[in-house]
Amino acid sequence: MLDIPKDKKLIIFDGVCNLCIASVQYVIKHDKKNNFLFTALQNKTGLAIIKKHTIDTTKIDSLLLYSETDGISSKSTAALKIAYNLGFPNSLMAVFFIIPRFIRDWVYDYIAKNRYQWFGKKQSCMVPTPELKRKFLE
Repeated sequence: MLDIPKDKKLIIFDGVCNLCIASVQYVIKHDKKNNFLFTALQNKTGLAIIKKHTIDTTKIDSLLLYSETDGISSKSTAALKIAYNLGFPNSLMAVFFIIPRFIRDWVYDYIAKNRYQWFGKKQSCMVPTPELKRKFLE
């Protein structure tokens, strides 16, 4: 069983992707209600959730949102749910839910496919600062 508090949502991100890391830092800065915890796809917790939900990492390899109550969300749906939970003005992004998922995910996949080329890649996973360590799961 995963040790994730029921009132938290877990963002599972690509720990070597500069765009993903910048996005995590943005969420941390704007998460005023302390809704989110984080782990890299490459870490033990991320790998356990991928295995538990039989996620094909050849198709989804950049962002997942997990909670005990809502299960797993991926791609554009995960990104929009995260934005919504950050509160105003980020929550206004939820308006994009009116766009059919296949279109949202096509845009998401295009960015995800090019993220290393456009934003770069680290040699190893992001290491949180000591003050942020409590927000990250191994």
